[in-house]
Amino acid sequence: MGVPNLTIRSIEPEDYRATQALFTLPGVIRGTMQLPFPSIELWRQRLTELPENRRLLVACVDDKLVGNVGLSIPPNPRRRHVGEIGMAVHDDWCGRGIGTALLQTAIDLADRWLNLSRLELSVYVDNAPAIALYEKCGFKREGRFEAYAFRDGVYVDTWTMARVRI
Repeated sequence: MGVPNLTIRSIEPEDYRATQALFTLPGVIRGTMQLPFPSIELWRQRLTELPENRRLLVACVDDKLVGNVGLSIPPNPRRRHVGEIGMAVHDDWCGRGIGTALLQTAIDLADRWLNLSRLELSVYVDNAPAIALYEKCGFKREGRFEAYAFRDGVYVDTWTMARVRI
């Protein structure tokens, strides 16, 4: 089930406008910890000053940015075997294989190039499609955080999930 003309690549500083546009979409805001109304300048700064311990990949279809995945390694030396994952897929591209391609690419990077044996993420408990994707890729629910985040006027719970490779 490949997506025609899909490419996954490292994010570039000049992707700041497309990334800002991605993070203004209602579904992306609802599914991530980002606040609404991100400024273009915020994303320009984030992409020009990307920390060394963070990898950001984007999914593009016909050169249109349709999703991203971030992989961060915590700075604590005792957790250098861990990668923390965050993802966003364009509202119009959900359910079409973009998330799967991004997550599989991040897992491959973690396993084969960064030697990370534990990948972690948090997901809202009401985000059934994302939970299904993560479980399909080997992530397991480890715990539920009650009232973890404030979203759209109410507190919502999240699952913490992890994929462990030893």
